[in-house]
Amino acid sequence: MESTPLNQPESSEPEAKSQPKPISHKQLVIEFVQTVLLAVILYALIDAVVARVRVENISMEPTLMPGEFLLVNKLAYHLGSLQRGDIIVFHYPGDPSQDYIKRIIGLPGDDIKVQSGEVMVNGFALTETYISAPPEYQGEWVVPTDSLFVLGDNRNSSSDSHSWGYVPESFVIGRAIFIYWPFNAAKSLYRPVIFSAVP
Repeated sequence: MESTPLNQPESSEPEAKSQPKPISHKQLVIEFVQTVLLAVILYALIDAVVARVRVENISMEPTLMPGEFLLVNKLAYHLGSLQRGDIIVFHYPGDPSQDYIKRIIGLPGDDIKVQSGEVMVNGFALTETYISAPPEYQGEWVVPTDSLFVLGDNRNSSSDSHSWGYVPESFVIGRAIFIYWPFNAAKSLYRPVIFSAVP
């Protein structure tokens, strides 16, 4: 009787071969539609939270330069409160089809005075390291209920509250949080401490 060697390799032939099932045109169409729907849903969710904005003019120099692209948090004021120093995007009260970007200087009830190159809020001078130059204009304003007083960082080349009035809080789109383009200008837009003393 012959014995089978213990180290004899088993046959390399598979016991059964499975043939891949061809994908039907109907399945391809369904998968394509599902992918498109998912992309649309994801885009809508992202768009509900974040806006992408291009800076068009010089009114916020040197903080923001023309041609830069920003991310704007559209939920910022649904989850938190408006703060002095925030950079916001809003519908321009004179023509709500246009969107402007400025810095919040005064909240409802604040007394704003611009005199001798200084901006005063409720009697306290702002510490403004971010502006291009001190304002050359002067004036005094009391911010109405549910409104904001905003100024551009390029004080003497900005169309803002000192020339056309207040921004209704309901016109605010969101808070600018980040410059993402160009890459060499990318940075977070933090809220500065704007008072030398707390009012």
